[in-house]
Amino acid sequence: MDTEAVIEAADVVDGRPPGADRKEQVIRMVALFVMPFLMVTMMFATYMSTMHSPHPRDMPVAVVGSGATAQALVDGLNSGDSTEATLVTTRDDAVDLLHGQEAAGALVLPTDGSANATILTASAAGASQNATVQQLLAPVVFQNSLQATTEDVAPLPAGDSAGIAVLFAAMGMMLAGYVPLSIMVMGVPHLLRLRRFLPVLAGWSALTSSIIWLILGPVVGAVDGHYPTFLGVGMLATAAVGLAQLLLSKLIGPLAVLPGMLLWVVFGMPASNLALSVHNMPGFFQFLHGVLPLPAAGEALRSVLYFDGNGLGTHLIVLAVWIVAALALCLLKERSASGNMIPGVPPITDPDAKAPALAGGPPRSKRFRYVAAAGFPLAILVVVVGAMGFSMHKPQPHDIPVVVVAAAPGQAQQTAAGLNAQLDGILDVTVADTVAEATEQIQSRDVVAAFVLPSAPDTPATLYSASAANASQQSAIRAIFQPITAAQGLPLMLTDVQPLSETDTGGSNSMYVGMSWIMAGFLFLAVLRGGAPHVRRLRQFLPLLGGWAIGMSVWLWFLFDVLIGAISGNALETIAYGALTIFSVSLATGVLTRTVGLAGIIPMMVVLMMAGVPASGGGMSVYLVPEVFRPLQDVLPLPAAVDIARSLRYFDGVGVGQNLLVIAIWGAVGLVGNLMVDQWLKRRERRSDSGGPNAGTASGPHLRLVPAEAH
Repeated sequence: MDTEAVIEAADVVDGRPPGADRKEQVIRMVALFVMPFLMVTMMFATYMSTMHSPHPRDMPVAVVGSGATAQALVDGLNSGDSTEATLVTTRDDAVDLLHGQEAAGALVLPTDGSANATILTASAAGASQNATVQQLLAPVVFQNSLQATTEDVAPLPAGDSAGIAVLFAAMGMMLAGYVPLSIMVMGVPHLLRLRRFLPVLAGWSALTSSIIWLILGPVVGAVDGHYPTFLGVGMLATAAVGLAQLLLSKLIGPLAVLPGMLLWVVFGMPASNLALSVHNMPGFFQFLHGVLPLPAAGEALRSVLYFDGNGLGTHLIVLAVWIVAALALCLLKERSASGNMIPGVPPITDPDAKAPALAGGPPRSKRFRYVAAAGFPLAILVVVVGAMGFSMHKPQPHDIPVVVVAAAPGQAQQTAAGLNAQLDGILDVTVADTVAEATEQIQSRDVVAAFVLPSAPDTPATLYSASAANASQQSAIRAIFQPITAAQGLPLMLTDVQPLSETDTGGSNSMYVGMSWIMAGFLFLAVLRGGAPHVRRLRQFLPLLGGWAIGMSVWLWFLFDVLIGAISGNALETIAYGALTIFSVSLATGVLTRTVGLAGIIPMMVVLMMAGVPASGGGMSVYLVPEVFRPLQDVLPLPAAVDIARSLRYFDGVGVGQNLLVIAIWGAVGLVGNLMVDQWLKRRERRSDSGGPNAGTASGPHLRLVPAEAH
C-alpha cells in the first residue's frame, strides 16, 4: 500500500477534515442535506404536480366532413379547452395530419347516409395520447347518434407494443451526456478543456449511442434495425447535453449536477411527449417540448421509426442550436480570465498525480480515473436502458388472478376450468363462494377481478375490479373478458369496486410517493459518502440518518398533500411509514457505500429502482411485465412502499403490516451489515497502527491513518 495515498485519503484530526473549523464543518454538513433534498424535491415535485391528474389542454384533432353538421361538431369541440379541432375535407388529409403529428386523432363522419363514423388514431405517437383521443371523441359520436369504429393509422410494432423504445433511448442519451461530467469535474478536470473534451465527447457519444441501440434492438427486441438513426440522433443529443453540461460545470463546478438534472431529466420528462401526451401537460411544459434536448431526441427517433421522418428536421435543429450555443459560450468562458478554473475544484497542475476518481474516494492513478469516468456513467446507462427496456417494452398478461362467482358452485367450477383451459398462462382462475368474498379479495389485492355469472336469464354478467389497485391491469382484464362474453352473446356489466380519486386519475401517485421515499434513502448515503467520507462510523451517521428520514418524510407529505394536493388523509401514518422506509433504505445502502464507495450506488440502483419499479405495480401491472419480477414484488422495498401508499389512500390500510415487515427486514439487515462494517474497519485500523503493510508514520496524538479501502 502506498503510504502517501493512505495519508491523503485518511488524514483526519479529531474526526474532522484537516483545517476545518467549526463554521466550515457546519456549512459542509448543511450542504450534505441540501443536495439530496433539492434532488428529491425537484424530481418528485415536478412529476407529481404534472402527472397526478393530467387532463387534455387544446389537444389537436381533426373532423373529416363538410356542411353544417361537420362545422357544428368542430365548434362544439372548440367550445371547451380540451380540444382544438380543425375541419378537413378528406380522410387522406386527416391521415396526413396524424402522420405529421399535427393532430392527435380524427373523427371521420359518414358520407353515405349511414350512422357509421370512424375514429382515427396513431398509437405510435403515444399510447396515452391514443387513449385520450378516444375518450374525447367517443362521447361526440354518441351524442350525435352515431356508431364508431376505431382505426390505428400508425400502429406500434409488435416488439414495442408499449411504445417505450424512444423514451428510454432518449433518456439514455441524456444520461450519457450529463452524468460523466459530474465524475470528470473531480477526477479528470484536465480533460474539460475544449481541445481535449471535444474528441472525447465525439467518441463517447458514438459509443453510448451504439450501446443504446444494441440494448433496445438486438438484445431487447424493441427496435428493428435503424442503427444509423440511433447513431446520428444519439451523437447529436449526447453532444448537445454534454456541451451544455460542460458549460454549467465551468460556471458553477460540481453544483452543475443540480441544474443539469433539472433541465435534462426533471423538466425533460413531462415535456417529452414520450410518457404522457404533452397536450396533457401545463402550458409551460408544452413550451419546453419545443426547446429541450430530451423531447427533441425522443421525437426525432419517433419520427424516423414510425412516421417516415416527418418533422425530423425541426427536432434536429433544436439539438444543433444547443450544440452551437453551448460550444460558443464554452469558448468565451475559456478565453476569459478564469477560463482554466472550475469553481470548487482545486487545480491539478500534474494530471499524472494521484487524485480521487469518485467524490470522497482515495487517490487513484490517472488510468484508474479514466476508467471510473467512463465506467460509472456507462454502468448507469446500461442499467437504466436495459432494465426498463426489458421490463416494459412488450407488456403481456400472464397469471392474472381472477375468481368466478356463481349461484351454483358447480357452475362456478366449470366456468373456472374452462377459462383456465382457454386462457392457459394468461389467467389463474379460482372460485369464490360469494360476491362479498370476491370483492374482499380484490380489496386485499389477492386477486385482480371477480367474474360473477348471471343469476337469472336475460341478466348480465358482472366483472368486478379496482382501478385503484392498478389501472393497467384493470384495462387488461376488461379487454380479456369483454370479447369472451360478447362471443357468447352475454351482456357484461363493469363495476369498479375502488375507483381512483380525482387527484390521481392515472393511479401514479402511489408510485411517486414510494419512489420518493426510496430515492431519499439511498441518495442521502451517496451524498454522505462523497461529501463527508470522514463520517465513517455507524454511531456518527446513525443520528444523521434518523433526522434525515423524519425530516424528509414530513416534507414529502407536506409537498404531496398540502402544496400539490395529490394525496390526502392518513398524515401521521404516511409520515411514520415514510420515515421507516427512508431510514431502512439508508442503512441498507450504507453497507455498500462504506465498503466499495460510490460504486456501491450502482447495485443499489439495480435492486431498489430498476428492479423495484416493474416489480412494484405502481405504473405497469406486475402481471404485464416479465414473470421474473413477480416474486420480487414480495421482497423488495419499493413494491412494499408503493403498496403502503396505495393501501393508505384506497384500501383502509389492508396489507400494510406485511409491507412494513419487508421494509423493517431491509433495515435490520442494513443495521447488522453496518455493525459488521464497523468491526471490519476497526481491524483494518489496528493493523495499520501496529505497523502492518498499510502502516504509515505520523506525529501528533490525534492523527490517525486509515486504509484507503476503508473509505
